[in-house]
Amino acid sequence: MDRPTIERVVARAGIFAGKQLQVSELSGGLTNANYLIVADGEKFVVRIPGRSTELLAVDRENERHNAKAAATTGVSPAVIEVLRGWDVMILEFVEGTTMSGDALRTPEQARRMAGSLRLLHTSPRFREDFDMFRLTEFYLGVCDDRRVAIPGGFRERLDRVREIERAFSSNPVQAVPCHNDLLAENYIDDGRRLWIVDFEYSGNNDPCFELGDTAQECGFDQELRATLCEAYFGGLREDRLARMNLQALMADVGWTLWAAIQATISTIEYDFWGWSVERWERALAVFESDDIGRWISAANG
Repeated sequence: MDRPTIERVVARAGIFAGKQLQVSELSGGLTNANYLIVADGEKFVVRIPGRSTELLAVDRENERHNAKAAATTGVSPAVIEVLRGWDVMILEFVEGTTMSGDALRTPEQARRMAGSLRLLHTSPRFREDFDMFRLTEFYLGVCDDRRVAIPGGFRERLDRVREIERAFSSNPVQAVPCHNDLLAENYIDDGRRLWIVDFEYSGNNDPCFELGDTAQECGFDQELRATLCEAYFGGLREDRLARMNLQALMADVGWTLWAAIQATISTIEYDFWGWSVERWERALAVFESDDIGRWISAANG
């Protein structure tokens, strides 16, 4: 697919026609190029997809559909225009502070996160489902097909992964529309609420994956994970907290392979291989801990 420059995008987009424009690149994207456009004083965000993101299981039609659905909840920005053929989205700009793990690691922020997630999860049904067990299998297939190096010992832990999936199946949770990739930087604080942005990996999913994944990404300890769980579910449930912890592990398992693939295909200046190894080492520590057996038993209900 032709990957456009920002100059070509602003020339084609109807929302910018005839307007005075100021263009600046936004930092921090690991998959896409993101730009801030000021058009006659009004701010917008332009997202231009990165190369070969289909190998990362990014479905741009799914992303567009889900971003529009999420915006109806009032917790995510509106999609203003889509440039089909390029898969470029032009989005409402959210005025606020891009969050960090340090900024979110408080009980008050954990409760605010739970409030935003509960709201997001009331969205109209998303287009596709998301399942980290299946995504891990897909990423392994990509690694095999392209001879992508993965951290040592990964395949030896897949029996334990299957045991976790069996535990979840024995005590099912209803899937809801989820973001599924909530790094701290995907929250924006406008002073009133935490907005949620970037729906590349969104899909209907177990809400405990959402909670566990974002807790992992934001560096939550067990006390903050319990606060997030209690705030989301309206009470602390040991089976849900255990499920969150196991889903946090599964996030590290799946994103380990994501980062390994990115180390091969991405043109972004970032140490993806180092990140892959870091995530796997964190996952490996859980696999080797006394906690995992207890969490599997609790998740069984």
